[in-house]
Amino acid sequence: MTERELWDYIETMGEKGSVYGLENMHRLLDKEGHPEKKLHIIHIAGTNGKGSTAIYIASILKNAGFKTGVYSSPAVFDYREKIAVNGKNISVKSLCEYMDYVKGICDEIVSDGFSSPTLFEIETAIAYKYFADKECDFAVIECGCGGRDDATNAIENKELAVFAKISLDHMKLLGDTIEKIAKAKSGIIKKGCSVVTIPQDEKAYKELKKAADENGCDIHTGDEPLKIKTAFTKTVFDLPGYEKLETSMLGTYQPLNASVAVKAALVLRERGFKISDAAIRKGIASAVNPGRFEVIGKNPLFIIDGAHNEDAAKVLAESMDKYLSDKPLIFICGVLADKAYDRVMELTTKRASFIITVTPPDNKRALDKQALADTILKYNKNVTTADSVEEAAEMAMLLAGQKQNKCAIVAYGSLSYLGRLKKYVTSGVCVRV
Repeated sequence: MTERELWDYIETMGEKGSVYGLENMHRLLDKEGHPEKKLHIIHIAGTNGKGSTAIYIASILKNAGFKTGVYSSPAVFDYREKIAVNGKNISVKSLCEYMDYVKGICDEIVSDGFSSPTLFEIETAIAYKYFADKECDFAVIECGCGGRDDATNAIENKELAVFAKISLDHMKLLGDTIEKIAKAKSGIIKKGCSVVTIPQDEKAYKELKKAADENGCDIHTGDEPLKIKTAFTKTVFDLPGYEKLETSMLGTYQPLNASVAVKAALVLRERGFKISDAAIRKGIASAVNPGRFEVIGKNPLFIIDGAHNEDAAKVLAESMDKYLSDKPLIFICGVLADKAYDRVMELTTKRASFIITVTPPDNKRALDKQALADTILKYNKNVTTADSVEEAAEMAMLLAGQKQNKCAIVAYGSLSYLGRLKKYVTSGVCVRV
């Protein structure tokens, strides 16, 4: 498969949408010879914070000397981000080879009379095979959506089932209450694994505990961080047995995500894996997760964040209050139509001096910029639209220049447009006034 054929195939399969269930994933893994059985798997579910938690855990494991693969979604800046080993994305050459291999299996499945696997199922099959071929010790696997019927869950062997914050999202698919969503996500708990969770809503925790008990699994909760000190360069905090841990990942939520990763490392230690305190410290300090309250420019201050649901919007609002309370704010917003965008805008937009809306490009689920602007008008009258991500960046920079760059620009919403925005802002092409 050539590179052109690769991207054409990805586009074609992506247009077919997704299917919730494990039948085709089982068929793929059967025909691959079950590469996942060669890996120590850490499976992560949740609504917000899955990506950060995965990055922290993988960074600790890498610093402990373990070869570690990470499978995550969505990609922010490069499609190849979805599959990485020790922080290095899969190469285009390898992606072509593995996509061609799995495509052949998909063709067999279709010839056997079954429906074609989805793009997410194909990507998941590639990840397990690639990590096994690379002889990874660990595979840190992030659920796409839900848990029980997510394609990543067509496996039985796993060391840990880890849970980031569970809140309301994907309600049409998972259910309209915290209990229903937590029950769906608790499906990643399998016999023989240990369960690690962030402190959860009582109703969510009850579902996780029930699933853990039913499968005979021990369950552990991350500790609340103490003595948190924040700055734009790093956040310093304490955990039991670990004073003055440091993370360069910004956001008020990051110490808690890091706490879950530390707890996961300690549970792995109890399960016989050698993970030193030094590896834990260095792993937290060296972890990097793009697109989450990430500073991409300093004159003016320019931040991007993938807040796209109510819980993430609350956290973004807290982070802005913490870091940006002394600055006028200019927002760039773009969201997907199937998200609770009205609530996100209600929680965030009142604090902005000016807001620019965009339609996330190349995404059929994107909400039109004018529809988003009309929603924002209920909470802030200073809103306009931009015809492109690039135009929105230019408008924001010009507005910042009028304020002598003493304000901050915050772009948030769907991750699907933030990569393009970052590339433009950091390219040197974007205006500086």
